[in-house]
Amino acid sequence: MKPRQTNFWKVFGVPTAIAVLSAGGLFAALLGDGVWDSLSWVGLGIPAFLALRGLLLRR
Repeated sequence: MKPRQTNFWKVFGVPTAIAVLSAGGLFAALLGDGVWDSLSWVGLGIPAFLALRGLLLRR
């Protein structure tokens, strides 16, 4: 009998990546000014863009 293949990363891969990106953006916002502000904008902007895209492109 073959071991059962897991679908864990297929199911939770993208949400985990979005969560890590959001947490990194929040952490960068706390660290300082300059480059950190840019990193926080990117880290928090990409998940917001993905959420809006998913909301607006529903069929």
